[in-house]
Amino acid sequence: MNGPMSPMESVAPPVLPVVEDPRPAAPVPDPSARQWITRLLSIRGSTEALIAGLGAEDCALQSMPKASPVKWHLGHTTWFLEHFVLGAYAPRYKPWHEACAFLFNSHYEAAGPAIARDQRGLVARPTLEEVLQWRRHVNEAIADLLATRWPQPAPLLEALELGLQHEQQHQERMLADLKHLWSGSPFKPAYRPWSMQAVTGPRPLQWFPCAEGLRTIGHAADGFAFDNERPAHRQFVPAFELGSRLITCGEFLDFIEDGGYQRPEFWMADGIHHVRRLNWAAPLYWERQGRQWVHYTLSGVRVVDPDEPVCHVSWYEADAYARWAGSRLPTEAEWEVAAADAGQGGNLAESGRFHPAALQALRADWGPAQLFGDVWEWTSSPHGPYPGFRPAAGPLAEYNGKFMVNQYTLRGGSCLTPQSHIRATYRRHLSPATRWQFTGIRLARDPG
Repeated sequence: MNGPMSPMESVAPPVLPVVEDPRPAAPVPDPSARQWITRLLSIRGSTEALIAGLGAEDCALQSMPKASPVKWHLGHTTWFLEHFVLGAYAPRYKPWHEACAFLFNSHYEAAGPAIARDQRGLVARPTLEEVLQWRRHVNEAIADLLATRWPQPAPLLEALELGLQHEQQHQERMLADLKHLWSGSPFKPAYRPWSMQAVTGPRPLQWFPCAEGLRTIGHAADGFAFDNERPAHRQFVPAFELGSRLITCGEFLDFIEDGGYQRPEFWMADGIHHVRRLNWAAPLYWERQGRQWVHYTLSGVRVVDPDEPVCHVSWYEADAYARWAGSRLPTEAEWEVAAADAGQGGNLAESGRFHPAALQALRADWGPAQLFGDVWEWTSSPHGPYPGFRPAAGPLAEYNGKFMVNQYTLRGGSCLTPQSHIRATYRRHLSPATRWQFTGIRLARDPG
Protein backbone atom coordinates (compact mmCIF):
# COMPACT_ATOMS: atom_id res chain seq x y z
CA MET A 1 0.00 0.00 0.00
CA ASN A 2 1.44 3.30 -1.03
CA GLY A 3 1.57 6.02 1.61
CA PRO A 4 1.74 9.77 1.17
CA MET A 5 4.65 11.16 -0.86
CA SER A 6 7.64 12.21 1.17
CA PRO A 7 8.65 15.87 0.89
CA MET A 8 12.07 14.65 -0.28
CA GLU A 9 10.55 12.75 -3.18
CA SER A 10 9.91 14.43 -6.54
CA VAL A 11 7.88 13.67 -9.57
CA ALA A 12 9.76 13.56 -12.85
CA PRO A 13 8.45 16.17 -15.30
CA PRO A 14 6.63 14.80 -18.29
CA VAL A 15 8.55 14.58 -21.51
CA LEU A 16 6.94 16.99 -23.94
CA PRO A 17 7.20 16.64 -27.68
CA VAL A 18 9.44 19.14 -29.46
CA VAL A 19 7.35 21.52 -31.57
CA GLU A 20 9.22 23.58 -34.12
CA ASP A 21 8.36 27.27 -34.34
CA PRO A 22 6.76 27.75 -37.77
CA ARG A 23 7.87 31.40 -37.88
CA PRO A 24 11.13 32.10 -39.72
CA ALA A 25 14.05 33.09 -37.56
CA ALA A 26 14.63 36.81 -37.32
CA PRO A 27 17.52 37.83 -39.56
CA VAL A 28 20.78 38.67 -37.88
CA PRO A 29 21.62 42.22 -39.01
CA ASP A 30 24.86 42.90 -40.79
CA PRO A 31 27.35 44.70 -38.48
CA SER A 32 26.92 47.87 -40.53
CA ALA A 33 23.16 47.60 -40.19
CA ARG A 34 23.53 47.15 -36.43
CA GLN A 35 25.54 50.37 -36.26
CA TRP A 36 22.77 52.25 -38.03
CA ILE A 37 20.10 50.70 -35.79
CA THR A 38 22.10 51.56 -32.67
CA ARG A 39 22.51 55.15 -33.83
CA LEU A 40 18.82 55.42 -34.71
CA LEU A 41 17.76 54.24 -31.26
CA SER A 42 20.39 56.38 -29.51
CA ILE A 43 19.39 59.65 -31.16
CA ARG A 44 15.67 58.95 -30.88
CA GLY A 45 16.15 57.90 -27.26
CA SER A 46 18.02 61.13 -26.53
CA THR A 47 15.00 63.09 -27.72
CA GLU A 48 12.70 61.23 -25.36
CA ALA A 49 15.15 61.59 -22.48
CA LEU A 50 14.71 65.35 -22.82
CA ILE A 51 11.02 65.08 -21.86
CA ALA A 52 11.66 63.12 -18.66
CA GLY A 53 9.69 64.79 -15.88
CA LEU A 54 7.39 66.72 -18.21
CA GLY A 55 3.65 66.31 -17.99
CA ALA A 56 1.23 65.98 -20.89
CA GLU A 57 0.23 69.63 -20.37
CA ASP A 58 3.86 70.78 -20.68
CA CYS A 59 4.12 68.94 -23.98
CA ALA A 60 0.83 70.09 -25.52
CA LEU A 61 0.88 73.88 -25.18
CA GLN A 62 2.13 76.49 -27.65
CA SER A 63 3.32 79.88 -26.40
CA MET A 64 3.37 81.76 -29.73
CA PRO A 65 2.90 81.01 -33.44
CA LYS A 66 6.65 80.66 -34.12
CA ALA A 67 7.19 78.14 -31.31
CA SER A 68 5.83 74.60 -31.35
CA PRO A 69 4.61 72.28 -28.59
CA VAL A 70 6.95 69.54 -27.38
CA LYS A 71 4.45 66.93 -28.56
CA TRP A 72 4.51 68.42 -32.04
CA HIS A 73 8.32 68.14 -32.19
CA LEU A 74 8.08 64.50 -31.11
CA GLY A 75 5.48 63.82 -33.79
CA HIS A 76 7.08 65.87 -36.55
CA THR A 77 10.45 64.11 -36.34
CA THR A 78 8.59 60.78 -36.42
CA TRP A 79 6.51 61.80 -39.42
CA PHE A 80 9.71 62.89 -41.21
CA LEU A 81 11.22 59.40 -40.86
CA GLU A 82 7.95 57.68 -41.65
CA HIS A 83 7.40 59.73 -44.80
CA PHE A 84 10.89 60.15 -46.24
CA VAL A 85 12.38 56.78 -45.21
CA LEU A 86 9.64 54.22 -44.73
CA GLY A 87 7.20 55.73 -47.21
CA ALA A 88 9.86 55.90 -49.89
CA TYR A 89 11.83 52.68 -49.30
CA ALA A 90 9.55 50.20 -47.49
CA PRO A 91 6.78 49.31 -50.00
CA ARG A 92 4.79 47.22 -47.53
CA TYR A 93 4.82 49.79 -44.74
CA LYS A 94 1.50 51.39 -43.87
CA PRO A 95 1.48 54.74 -42.06
CA TRP A 96 0.61 54.52 -38.37
CA HIS A 97 -2.34 56.86 -38.96
CA GLU A 98 -3.13 58.81 -42.12
CA ALA A 99 -4.13 61.95 -40.15
CA CYS A 100 -0.62 62.33 -38.74
CA ALA A 101 0.69 63.55 -42.09
CA PHE A 102 -1.58 66.61 -41.85
CA LEU A 103 -0.90 67.23 -38.16
CA PHE A 104 2.88 66.84 -38.16
CA ASN A 105 4.07 67.97 -41.58
CA SER A 106 5.78 71.35 -41.28
CA HIS A 107 6.54 73.14 -44.54
CA TYR A 108 6.91 70.33 -47.09
CA GLU A 109 4.19 71.28 -49.54
CA ALA A 110 5.11 68.48 -51.92
CA ALA A 111 4.25 66.02 -49.13
CA GLY A 112 0.71 67.36 -48.79
CA PRO A 113 -1.27 69.89 -46.74
CA ALA A 114 -0.36 70.69 -43.14
CA ILE A 115 -2.04 72.26 -40.15
CA ALA A 116 -1.39 75.98 -39.75
CA ARG A 117 1.67 76.65 -37.63
CA ASP A 118 -0.22 78.73 -35.09
CA GLN A 119 -2.67 75.84 -34.50
CA ARG A 120 -0.17 73.19 -33.47
CA GLY A 121 -1.11 73.76 -29.84
CA LEU A 122 -4.69 72.75 -30.61
CA VAL A 123 -3.79 69.14 -31.45
CA ALA A 124 -5.41 67.19 -28.60
CA ARG A 125 -5.13 63.82 -30.32
CA PRO A 126 -3.03 61.82 -30.66
CA THR A 127 -2.16 61.98 -26.99
CA LEU A 128 1.42 62.24 -25.78
CA GLU A 129 1.45 58.52 -24.97
CA GLU A 130 0.12 57.69 -28.41
CA VAL A 131 2.82 59.81 -30.05
CA LEU A 132 5.43 57.91 -28.04
CA GLN A 133 3.86 54.62 -29.19
CA TRP A 134 4.06 55.88 -32.77
CA ARG A 135 7.73 56.72 -32.26
CA ARG A 136 8.43 53.15 -31.10
CA HIS A 137 6.46 51.76 -34.04
CA VAL A 138 8.53 53.75 -36.55
CA ASN A 139 11.79 52.84 -34.80
CA GLU A 140 10.95 49.14 -35.07
CA ALA A 141 9.90 49.44 -38.70
CA ILE A 142 13.17 51.16 -39.67
CA ALA A 143 15.21 48.62 -37.69
CA ASP A 144 13.39 45.78 -39.47
CA LEU A 145 13.99 47.46 -42.83
CA LEU A 146 17.71 47.82 -42.15
CA ALA A 147 17.98 44.20 -40.97
CA THR A 148 16.36 42.67 -44.04
CA ARG A 149 19.31 43.11 -46.37
CA TRP A 150 22.67 44.76 -46.60
CA PRO A 151 23.92 46.88 -48.16
CA GLN A 152 20.91 49.11 -48.40
CA PRO A 153 20.62 51.49 -51.37
CA ALA A 154 22.54 54.72 -50.87
CA PRO A 155 19.45 56.98 -51.23
CA LEU A 156 17.78 55.16 -48.32
CA LEU A 157 20.77 55.68 -46.04
CA GLU A 158 21.06 59.31 -47.12
CA ALA A 159 17.40 59.89 -46.26
CA LEU A 160 17.86 58.15 -42.90
CA GLU A 161 20.97 60.21 -42.11
CA LEU A 162 19.09 63.40 -42.93
CA GLY A 163 16.24 62.23 -40.69
CA LEU A 164 18.60 61.66 -37.76
CA GLN A 165 20.33 65.03 -38.22
CA HIS A 166 16.87 66.60 -38.48
CA GLU A 167 15.94 64.94 -35.18
CA GLN A 168 18.98 66.50 -33.50
CA GLN A 169 17.95 69.93 -34.81
CA HIS A 170 14.57 69.48 -33.16
CA GLN A 171 16.07 68.40 -29.85
CA GLU A 172 17.47 71.92 -29.57
CA ARG A 173 14.37 73.65 -30.91
CA MET A 174 12.14 71.69 -28.55
CA LEU A 175 13.98 72.97 -25.47
CA ALA A 176 14.08 76.55 -26.78
CA ASP A 177 10.32 76.42 -27.36
CA LEU A 178 9.72 74.88 -23.92
CA LYS A 179 11.75 77.67 -22.30
CA HIS A 180 9.61 80.27 -24.05
CA LEU A 181 6.46 78.51 -22.86
CA TRP A 182 7.59 78.23 -19.25
CA SER A 183 8.91 81.78 -19.10
CA GLY A 184 5.30 82.98 -19.14
CA SER A 185 4.35 80.90 -16.11
CA PRO A 186 4.25 82.63 -12.70
CA PHE A 187 5.75 79.40 -11.28
CA LYS A 188 8.89 79.91 -13.43
CA PRO A 189 9.64 76.17 -13.30
CA ALA A 190 13.18 74.79 -13.47
CA TYR A 191 13.70 72.28 -16.26
CA ARG A 192 17.10 71.07 -15.03
CA PRO A 193 18.36 72.54 -11.75
CA TRP A 194 21.99 73.57 -12.09
CA SER A 195 24.37 75.19 -9.67
CA MET A 196 25.91 78.08 -11.61
CA GLN A 197 29.45 78.69 -10.43
CA ALA A 198 30.75 82.23 -10.51
CA VAL A 199 34.19 82.89 -11.97
CA THR A 200 36.77 85.48 -11.08
CA GLY A 201 35.98 88.33 -13.43
CA PRO A 202 35.66 88.55 -17.22
CA ARG A 203 38.52 87.73 -19.55
CA PRO A 204 39.64 90.85 -21.45
CA LEU A 205 38.55 90.89 -25.07
CA GLN A 206 41.46 90.35 -27.44
CA TRP A 207 41.66 90.40 -31.22
CA PHE A 208 42.98 87.55 -33.33
CA PRO A 209 44.27 88.61 -36.76
CA CYS A 210 43.70 86.57 -39.90
CA ALA A 211 45.55 87.34 -43.12
CA GLU A 212 43.75 87.82 -46.38
CA GLY A 213 43.66 84.92 -48.79
CA LEU A 214 41.74 82.65 -51.08
CA ARG A 215 39.89 80.23 -48.79
CA THR A 216 37.77 77.13 -49.22
CA ILE A 217 34.35 77.79 -47.76
CA GLY A 218 31.69 75.11 -47.33
CA HIS A 219 31.68 71.37 -46.72
CA ALA A 220 34.24 69.56 -48.86
CA ALA A 221 35.03 66.51 -46.70
CA ASP A 222 33.33 63.14 -46.64
CA GLY A 223 30.45 62.72 -44.25
CA PHE A 224 27.12 64.36 -43.78
CA ALA A 225 26.37 68.01 -44.45
CA PHE A 226 23.11 69.81 -45.09
CA ASP A 227 22.48 70.99 -48.64
CA ASN A 228 23.09 74.66 -47.75
CA GLU A 229 26.67 73.79 -46.66
CA ARG A 230 27.53 72.72 -50.20
CA PRO A 231 29.17 73.01 -52.59
CA ALA A 232 32.57 73.91 -51.21
CA HIS A 233 33.93 76.85 -53.15
CA ARG A 234 36.89 79.18 -53.24
CA GLN A 235 36.30 82.64 -51.84
CA PHE A 236 38.63 85.57 -51.29
CA VAL A 237 38.47 86.67 -47.66
CA PRO A 238 40.07 90.04 -46.86
CA ALA A 239 42.20 90.40 -43.75
CA PHE A 240 40.18 90.71 -40.56
CA GLU A 241 40.39 90.45 -36.79
CA LEU A 242 38.03 88.29 -34.73
CA GLY A 243 37.06 88.80 -31.11
CA SER A 244 38.66 86.32 -28.74
CA ARG A 245 35.40 85.36 -27.01
CA LEU A 246 31.67 85.97 -26.92
CA ILE A 247 30.25 89.26 -25.69
CA THR A 248 29.21 88.98 -22.05
CA CYS A 249 26.09 90.06 -20.21
CA GLY A 250 28.13 92.68 -18.38
CA GLU A 251 29.33 94.20 -21.64
CA PHE A 252 25.80 94.23 -23.00
CA LEU A 253 24.63 95.92 -19.79
CA ASP A 254 27.04 98.75 -20.60
CA PHE A 255 25.23 99.15 -23.92
CA ILE A 256 21.86 99.24 -22.13
CA GLU A 257 23.02 101.77 -19.54
CA ASP A 258 24.45 103.99 -22.29
CA GLY A 259 20.97 104.24 -23.77
CA GLY A 260 21.72 101.82 -26.57
CA TYR A 261 18.07 100.87 -27.11
CA GLN A 262 17.07 104.53 -27.41
CA ARG A 263 19.80 105.65 -29.83
CA PRO A 264 18.65 105.10 -33.43
CA GLU A 265 22.10 105.83 -34.86
CA PHE A 266 23.12 102.28 -33.95
CA TRP A 267 20.09 100.53 -35.42
CA MET A 268 18.86 99.41 -38.79
CA ALA A 269 15.51 101.06 -39.57
CA ASP A 270 13.55 97.85 -39.16
CA GLY A 271 15.46 97.13 -35.95
CA ILE A 272 14.52 100.38 -34.23
CA HIS A 273 10.96 99.79 -35.45
CA HIS A 274 10.94 96.50 -33.53
CA VAL A 275 12.43 98.19 -30.46
CA ARG A 276 9.69 100.79 -30.37
CA ARG A 277 6.79 98.56 -31.37
CA LEU A 278 7.67 95.71 -29.00
CA ASN A 279 9.22 97.79 -26.21
CA TRP A 280 12.55 96.02 -26.30
CA ALA A 281 14.82 97.32 -23.54
CA ALA A 282 17.00 94.27 -22.80
CA PRO A 283 17.55 90.72 -24.09
CA LEU A 284 14.57 88.37 -23.98
CA TYR A 285 13.82 86.92 -20.50
CA TRP A 286 15.65 89.79 -18.73
CA GLU A 287 13.76 91.77 -16.08
CA ARG A 288 14.91 94.51 -13.77
CA GLN A 289 14.16 93.86 -10.09
CA GLY A 290 15.13 96.80 -7.98
CA ARG A 291 18.77 97.56 -8.68
CA GLN A 292 19.63 94.28 -10.35
CA TRP A 293 18.73 92.35 -13.48
CA VAL A 294 17.38 88.80 -13.36
CA HIS A 295 16.49 86.46 -16.18
CA TYR A 296 14.59 83.24 -16.67
CA THR A 297 16.75 80.21 -17.49
CA LEU A 298 16.08 76.50 -17.87
CA SER A 299 17.26 76.17 -14.27
CA GLY A 300 14.84 78.83 -13.03
CA VAL A 301 15.10 82.56 -12.39
CA ARG A 302 18.65 83.76 -11.72
CA VAL A 303 20.49 87.00 -11.26
CA VAL A 304 22.21 87.93 -14.52
CA ASP A 305 25.86 86.90 -14.31
CA PRO A 306 27.93 89.65 -15.98
CA ASP A 307 30.58 87.12 -17.05
CA GLU A 308 28.26 84.79 -18.97
CA PRO A 309 27.76 85.23 -22.72
CA VAL A 310 24.75 87.38 -23.47
CA CYS A 311 21.96 85.27 -24.94
CA HIS A 312 18.53 85.68 -26.56
CA VAL A 313 19.36 88.74 -28.63
CA SER A 314 18.11 89.31 -32.17
CA TRP A 315 20.30 90.09 -35.15
CA TYR A 316 19.10 93.69 -34.84
CA GLU A 317 20.37 93.87 -31.26
CA ALA A 318 23.63 92.13 -32.11
CA ASP A 319 24.27 94.51 -35.01
CA ALA A 320 23.38 97.57 -32.92
CA TYR A 321 25.71 96.47 -30.12
CA ALA A 322 28.54 95.93 -32.61
CA ARG A 323 28.09 99.43 -34.02
CA TRP A 324 27.98 100.90 -30.49
CA ALA A 325 31.22 99.04 -29.68
CA GLY A 326 32.94 100.43 -32.78
CA SER A 327 33.11 97.02 -34.42
CA ARG A 328 30.92 94.82 -36.59
CA LEU A 329 29.57 91.30 -36.81
CA PRO A 330 31.79 88.81 -38.65
CA THR A 331 30.83 87.49 -42.04
CA GLU A 332 30.13 83.77 -42.05
CA ALA A 333 33.23 83.21 -44.22
CA GLU A 334 35.37 84.98 -41.61
CA TRP A 335 33.85 82.88 -38.84
CA GLU A 336 34.44 79.65 -40.77
CA VAL A 337 38.06 80.54 -41.53
CA ALA A 338 38.69 81.16 -37.83
CA ALA A 339 36.88 77.98 -36.77
CA ALA A 340 38.34 75.64 -39.39
CA ASP A 341 41.24 74.56 -37.18
CA ALA A 342 39.51 74.95 -33.83
CA GLY A 343 38.44 72.03 -31.74
CA GLN A 344 34.70 71.39 -31.54
CA GLY A 345 34.58 71.07 -27.78
CA GLY A 346 32.67 73.54 -25.68
CA ASN A 347 29.55 74.00 -23.62
CA LEU A 348 27.24 71.83 -25.73
CA ALA A 349 24.17 69.75 -24.87
CA GLU A 350 26.21 66.92 -23.36
CA SER A 351 27.24 69.19 -20.46
CA GLY A 352 23.63 69.08 -19.25
CA ARG A 353 23.89 72.75 -18.30
CA PHE A 354 21.54 74.09 -21.02
CA HIS A 355 22.73 77.62 -20.32
CA PRO A 356 25.70 79.68 -21.59
CA ALA A 357 28.80 79.41 -19.40
CA ALA A 358 31.31 82.06 -18.42
CA LEU A 359 34.71 81.59 -20.02
CA GLN A 360 37.07 79.81 -17.62
CA ALA A 361 40.37 80.31 -19.44
CA LEU A 362 41.75 82.25 -22.38
CA ARG A 363 45.21 81.83 -23.84
CA ALA A 364 46.37 83.79 -26.85
CA ASP A 365 48.08 80.77 -28.40
CA TRP A 366 44.83 78.79 -28.39
CA GLY A 367 43.03 81.16 -30.75
CA PRO A 368 39.47 82.45 -30.29
CA ALA A 369 37.51 80.75 -27.52
CA GLN A 370 33.85 79.68 -27.33
CA LEU A 371 33.56 79.14 -31.07
CA PHE A 372 31.40 76.07 -30.47
CA GLY A 373 28.59 75.85 -27.95
CA ASP A 374 27.12 78.38 -25.51
CA VAL A 375 25.22 80.52 -28.07
CA TRP A 376 24.66 80.59 -31.82
CA GLU A 377 26.70 83.49 -33.16
CA TRP A 378 25.00 85.96 -35.48
CA THR A 379 26.93 86.85 -38.62
CA SER A 380 26.45 89.76 -41.01
CA SER A 381 25.81 87.34 -43.90
CA PRO A 382 22.32 86.79 -45.29
CA HIS A 383 21.39 83.14 -45.71
CA GLY A 384 21.74 82.50 -49.41
CA PRO A 385 22.94 79.80 -51.79
CA TYR A 386 26.61 79.11 -52.32
CA PRO A 387 27.87 79.37 -55.92
CA GLY A 388 26.72 76.27 -57.76
CA PHE A 389 24.11 75.34 -55.15
CA ARG A 390 21.62 72.73 -56.26
CA PRO A 391 18.77 71.71 -53.94
CA ALA A 392 18.13 68.03 -53.40
CA ALA A 393 15.84 66.27 -55.85
CA GLY A 394 12.22 65.70 -54.89
CA PRO A 395 10.39 67.00 -51.82
CA LEU A 396 13.60 67.31 -49.77
CA ALA A 397 14.49 70.27 -51.99
CA GLU A 398 12.32 72.23 -49.55
CA TYR A 399 14.64 71.51 -46.60
CA ASN A 400 16.78 74.67 -46.75
CA GLY A 401 16.38 76.13 -50.22
CA LYS A 402 13.07 77.87 -49.56
CA PHE A 403 14.57 79.75 -46.60
CA MET A 404 17.29 81.51 -48.60
CA VAL A 405 15.66 84.92 -48.29
CA ASN A 406 15.09 87.40 -45.44
CA GLN A 407 17.22 85.43 -42.99
CA TYR A 408 20.74 85.70 -41.54
CA THR A 409 23.18 82.90 -40.90
CA LEU A 410 24.45 81.87 -37.47
CA ARG A 411 27.43 79.69 -36.64
CA GLY A 412 28.88 77.53 -33.89
CA GLY A 413 25.97 75.85 -32.11
CA SER A 414 24.74 76.51 -28.58
CA CYS A 415 24.47 74.94 -25.15
CA LEU A 416 21.51 72.92 -26.52
CA THR A 417 23.33 71.56 -29.60
CA PRO A 418 24.51 67.92 -29.54
CA GLN A 419 28.27 67.53 -29.95
CA SER A 420 27.91 65.14 -32.89
CA HIS A 421 25.65 67.57 -34.74
CA ILE A 422 27.90 70.63 -35.06
CA ARG A 423 30.83 71.38 -37.38
CA ALA A 424 32.66 74.43 -38.72
CA THR A 425 30.64 74.54 -41.97
CA TYR A 426 27.20 74.29 -40.30
CA ARG A 427 24.90 77.16 -41.36
CA ARG A 428 21.86 77.89 -39.23
CA HIS A 429 19.44 80.54 -40.47
CA LEU A 430 16.93 82.70 -38.60
CA SER A 431 14.94 85.85 -39.28
CA PRO A 432 16.67 88.96 -37.88
CA ALA A 433 14.03 89.63 -35.20
CA THR A 434 14.38 86.14 -33.63
CA ARG A 435 15.12 86.22 -29.89
CA TRP A 436 13.79 83.03 -28.28
CA GLN A 437 16.54 80.86 -29.77
CA PHE A 438 19.92 80.70 -27.97
CA THR A 439 21.62 83.45 -29.96
CA GLY A 440 24.52 85.72 -29.02
CA ILE A 441 27.30 87.99 -30.22
CA ARG A 442 30.92 87.82 -31.34
CA LEU A 443 32.63 90.89 -32.78
CA ALA A 444 34.94 91.33 -35.75
CA ARG A 445 36.76 94.32 -37.15
CA ASP A 446 38.95 95.38 -40.03
CA PRO A 447 42.71 95.59 -39.37
CA GLY A 448 44.28 98.86 -38.39
